[in-house]
Amino acid sequence: MSNLSNIDFENLTKEDLISILECKKEDILKIMTLTNSRRESNYVTYSKNVFIPVTKICRNDCGYCAFKQSPDDPDAIVLMGKEEILATLKEAEKYGCKEALFTMGEDADNEEAVKLRLEKLGYENMIDYIYDICKMTVEETALLPHTNAGNFSYEDMKKLKEYNISMGMMLESSSERLMSTIAHEKSPGKDPKIRLETIENAGKLNIAYTTGILIGIGETKEEIADSLLKIKELCDKYGHIQEVIIQNFTVSPGIEMADCEEPSLLDMVRTVAAAQLLFDEDVSVQVPPNLNYETSQIFLLCGTDDWGGVSPLSEDYVNPSSPWPTLEKLEKLTNDAGYELKERLAIYEKYINEKYIENPILLEKTKKAQEEINN
Repeated sequence: MSNLSNIDFENLTKEDLISILECKKEDILKIMTLTNSRRESNYVTYSKNVFIPVTKICRNDCGYCAFKQSPDDPDAIVLMGKEEILATLKEAEKYGCKEALFTMGEDADNEEAVKLRLEKLGYENMIDYIYDICKMTVEETALLPHTNAGNFSYEDMKKLKEYNISMGMMLESSSERLMSTIAHEKSPGKDPKIRLETIENAGKLNIAYTTGILIGIGETKEEIADSLLKIKELCDKYGHIQEVIIQNFTVSPGIEMADCEEPSLLDMVRTVAAAQLLFDEDVSVQVPPNLNYETSQIFLLCGTDDWGGVSPLSEDYVNPSSPWPTLEKLEKLTNDAGYELKERLAIYEKYINEKYIENPILLEKTKKAQEEINN
């Protein structure tokens, strides 16, 4: 049985986090009240984006993944062409989208089918192609690129920073044990050491970064606590982590883990509260609304202050069976809980400076977009 009375909420230890993650009955309400009392504003933010899956080919094969496709699949997105991407970006402009979210499978260019497509387009590797796509986005549209594509080397991230206002990758879990379970046994890129190195490299490069954890994939409460503390350690060291996502495993048709149990609502409530109490007030805690359609308001009451990216145009290709709520619905849910919905960019306002955006053209565009939101 957890004991909250002995917790120093200003200096949470691993044992304290485990107590929060295991709390029961009225202690859950106490934790929710405490987290919500720490809010510095009444706003709940979101980013209006367009989700572009540049390729759905991936070297990883996670047990819970509904994104990856085989090159042999006749409907597979092996590699989107620049013309198709630009057309989608132009359509997104009409909807007032400001974030171009580029997502792709990790190390997709290890696959022969992707290599051949890249060669036809005149590229040797995926990094050069992503770079040019982001450059095209900055130069030919009003949108601002945010790339989320798994692990990158230090040099690759340094290159992509020139035309990205922010980047991201879910840590998912710091548990080495999960590498031998159905969740990650066929996914070398989910090695926690590699992912933590990627997140740290983003810090060394001063890249505004989004990360988070995935719960319900077989982890223990101790492993959840460890994962949050690993992120906090990097956040304290570099100051580059702008938001932490608490994402729940959901069953999708055809996944290997289709028979596995999803985390309970209280599992999510306790984990969201633990994250909100652990991180400073200037690090947002996000819960994807499309994965918690009926229960999303509860998370506002335990400290969640961000809905993440929401698209009026494209689907959530990572969770195709979970459509986005409309912005009208999202505003209604937010207002009904007593909060105010506010648009943000893919980079939080405090990071809009020369340190995090070195490209002067991109910085000027970002400042202008932020002014439009503020006004």
